[in-house]
Amino acid sequence: MLAPLGYELVDLEYKTLYGDKHLIVYIASDKGVSLDDCETVSNALDAPLDALDPTDSAPYCLDVSSPGLDRPFKTQRDFERNYGKKTEIKLYAPLPGTKEKTLTGVLISRTDNAVTVKSDGSEEQTVIENSRIALVRPYVEF
Repeated sequence: MLAPLGYELVDLEYKTLYGDKHLIVYIASDKGVSLDDCETVSNALDAPLDALDPTDSAPYCLDVSSPGLDRPFKTQRDFERNYGKKTEIKLYAPLPGTKEKTLTGVLISRTDNAVTVKSDGSEEQTVIENSRIALVRPYVEF
């Protein structure tokens, strides 16, 4: 439903915010996501969501948002969109021979089993098993 409009569904959340239930739809687009884009998607989802009644008639607020600059990658498409870009990887425990639980590098690839990054300032590639990774997200420099 979103693809013909030029958007990709990235994530959904249903949670309580400030005492009210919210269905939050996170979208992405190759051209970025503006407030007008969020309004377009919200309008497109209103009738289908009313017909589906995902909350069993419980009232909720529909929020449409971009996922943000530093949101963790969740889908294979997220990883593919960021190949060749600098990323931050948080680990559950340091890799053997290191003390760091966070590393940065250029994202090379992701498979069902591992993520490959090229360390900063080096041609050396590091393959990290998915089971060691807590999250991968874009590296944002301030």
